[in-house]
Amino acid sequence: MASLLKVNASRLNRRLEQLAQKGAQENGGVSRLALSDADKEGRDLFLAWLKELGLVVQVDQVGNIIGLRLGQEDLPPVMFGSHLDSVRNGGRYDGAYGVLAALEVLHTLTDHNVQTRRPLAAIAFTNEEGARYVPDMLGSLAFVGDLSVEDAWAARGFDGSQFGAELQRIGYAGTLAPGTLCPHAYVELHVEQGPVLEQEGVTIGVVEHVTGIDWLEVTTFGAANHAGTTPTELRRDAGLAAARIIQYLRQIALDLGGNQRATCGILHFEPEIINVIPGKATLTVDLRNTDAEALQEAEQRLRAFAARLMQDDQVEIEIRQLAYTRPEKFAPQVTEIIARSAQRLGYSYRRMVSGAGHDAQIMARKYPTAMIFVPSRGGISHSPQEYSRPEDLEAGANVLLHTVLELAEQ
Repeated sequence: MASLLKVNASRLNRRLEQLAQKGAQENGGVSRLALSDADKEGRDLFLAWLKELGLVVQVDQVGNIIGLRLGQEDLPPVMFGSHLDSVRNGGRYDGAYGVLAALEVLHTLTDHNVQTRRPLAAIAFTNEEGARYVPDMLGSLAFVGDLSVEDAWAARGFDGSQFGAELQRIGYAGTLAPGTLCPHAYVELHVEQGPVLEQEGVTIGVVEHVTGIDWLEVTTFGAANHAGTTPTELRRDAGLAAARIIQYLRQIALDLGGNQRATCGILHFEPEIINVIPGKATLTVDLRNTDAEALQEAEQRLRAFAARLMQDDQVEIEIRQLAYTRPEKFAPQVTEIIARSAQRLGYSYRRMVSGAGHDAQIMARKYPTAMIFVPSRGGISHSPQEYSRPEDLEAGANVLLHTVLELAEQ
């Protein structure tokens, strides 16, 4: 009977719609920054659904939420999920789809009275996006033991808030030590956030590698002065130095080629007055590559360019690393089960690389891990225009279901 199981697609899509109302924006987007009031509302809804299924619900000390379905034997569980937080003005599928598909898998098994050998655990990780607190993927970092609870609680948000205080404020400071529930394997289902599957007409992505991410904060210091009376040749323009750094990021990506990415996402001038030359500029840099050595080379090139710029433009430049996540290769024994599941269900699939970071990337440091992708229309993500077809969402959830079933019998 288990070999014929399919998820309830209408229930999955209905829950996606309900969750999208938490932090809903007028433009159709979703804004659930980690530990915000909207994030609390989303968490409350997910928690209620877990309790309705009669699952053992646990919340750990950094706010990771786990719904545990007991197995026939007391063995390490198969864990699967994603995250509920979003970027500011993001979409309704990124992260949320993986969490609600995990919930749907458990609901489907309960509907059909299917008992698994191993327990099953659906998880929603805290602060995956890093849109409010760094490091990103904070919840999974704490789960694998690479970030202490104390350091997580001390994290300061871009809005000046403190992680621990906000976690307590919304009522999700649990007592369980992160990683207490040690999984047999971890699987994450996610929308691709890129154009490959859609362009090739493929339904399922079997993710074998995930990119490394290097986040930096660059601050340039010059001299604030009058925009009209200060001669060009006498200016120490922190804003101009920042602009040259941003332009050089594109050159890094072009020179290294391949999977290298380089992006400035935030730029701020001080004193931010229309007729004053900036005396200080702060910008963020997002470097990505699936090759660890190439990623290191990208950072070295940026630092060397900044050193030259200090001499040429007579400015001071400080570079601070905000977060670093190394590239990871996923466990072949898990990716093969995903591929087999897709094939048995009659879905087309391809093996691929993820250019975005995910909690699975962190979980892979300690546990056998892999990811499943479904197509994103136009490759759009982190946007209100983010969209995946219901039939693709259903297909991904079915592949997750059968992957979990096979892992649960190991």
